[in-house]
Amino acid sequence: MYAADMATAPTKRTNINLDKALVEEAAIVLGTDQTTETVHAALRDVVERAARQRLAERDFAGLTPSALDELRRPRNRT
Repeated sequence: MYAADMATAPTKRTNINLDKALVEEAAIVLGTDQTTETVHAALRDVVERAARQRLAERDFAGLTPSALDELRRPRNRT
């Protein structure tokens, strides 16, 4: 997944100072091997978490059981 991301996404080369112990701990949690891979995975996690938070804050007042049944009903595709 990482190699595919790098092949298609524009990249920015930069120098940053990172806490080595924090990067190592994050790599263990994220299951990554390289620093760049760890930083990318951590950034993706932050973006995905923010999206989930925005979704959790939405008002779904109109999403009743009958509305859910309607959404689940197969549609005629013509």
